[in-house]
Amino acid sequence: MTFRQRHLLGIEPLAPAEIVTLLDLAERYVELNRRTVKRADALEGLTQVNMFFEPSTRTQASFELAGKRLGADVMNMAVAQSSVTKGETLIDTALTLNAMRPDLLVVRHPESGAVSLLASKVDCAVVNAGDGRHEHPTQALLDALTIRRAKGRLQRLTIAICGDIAHSRVARSNLILLGKMENRIRLVGPATLMPADGFGCEVFEDMAAGLEGADVVMMLRLQKERMDGGFIPSAREYFHRWGLDAEKLARAKPDAIVMHPGPMNRGVEIDGTIADDIRRSVIQDQVEMGVAVRMAALDLLARNLRAERGARATEEGIRV
Repeated sequence: MTFRQRHLLGIEPLAPAEIVTLLDLAERYVELNRRTVKRADALEGLTQVNMFFEPSTRTQASFELAGKRLGADVMNMAVAQSSVTKGETLIDTALTLNAMRPDLLVVRHPESGAVSLLASKVDCAVVNAGDGRHEHPTQALLDALTIRRAKGRLQRLTIAICGDIAHSRVARSNLILLGKMENRIRLVGPATLMPADGFGCEVFEDMAAGLEGADVVMMLRLQKERMDGGFIPSAREYFHRWGLDAEKLARAKPDAIVMHPGPMNRGVEIDGTIADDIRRSVIQDQVEMGVAVRMAALDLLARNLRAERGARATEEGIRV
């Protein structure tokens, strides 16, 4: 299996073959997770620490489930009660954790680049569970798996990513991944929520035009916690112009799927009836795929970690 990464810090470093490797392994874990006994031993004997500096429900829970189903000893670090609140720096926290000899470290942090900095200070494998506006690689991978299962392929699709693009690490990771897999990507939303460069994609301010003939409609949450000004009109006006409802969705292909990374603001980004429509919405599938993708990521990183440690032990033995 082709996957050479020591850490999973973003989609940017991944080759298309590595993306396919991870998704193929995740498919196997989807089947495992649907069994009565949901256990494997890929992480047996390893310790996984989940360290979330931002609130999280889906991501933290799925990483915890993923580690436990693979046999790891999993610890969720309560950052609100940690020394970080007493002024300890991220580097000091990393060095402290490193001294405890974890094998896998899952980190979410509000600052872009913080997870990469931490990874440079520890000996274990690090997974980025979201850093600022930068990346959220496992979300893009679970979205890719969801699309591939629903559409039968992950290439040559027209995908509309709608809403708050400028503040979204989910959008950034998806743009990189879907671009690597040769899809046509459209960005749809108000000009105030568009990145300055548009990432080289087609950009639409008109929702109906942006959804025309789309295979996939990916809605995004308004990242109000990352906004420092008046980026949108009222919530009612936002929904009227850029919220997904049946009328706007009718412009996409009849078999187009609807996605949302959650948590959803119903009646702002998406109409509740669309979100709950099992014929079109794959939002709950995304949640299910999240556990399988995170199991695959932890498994592949653990394999590389064990291989690296084995090679190091052999080298040290030769020196002795």
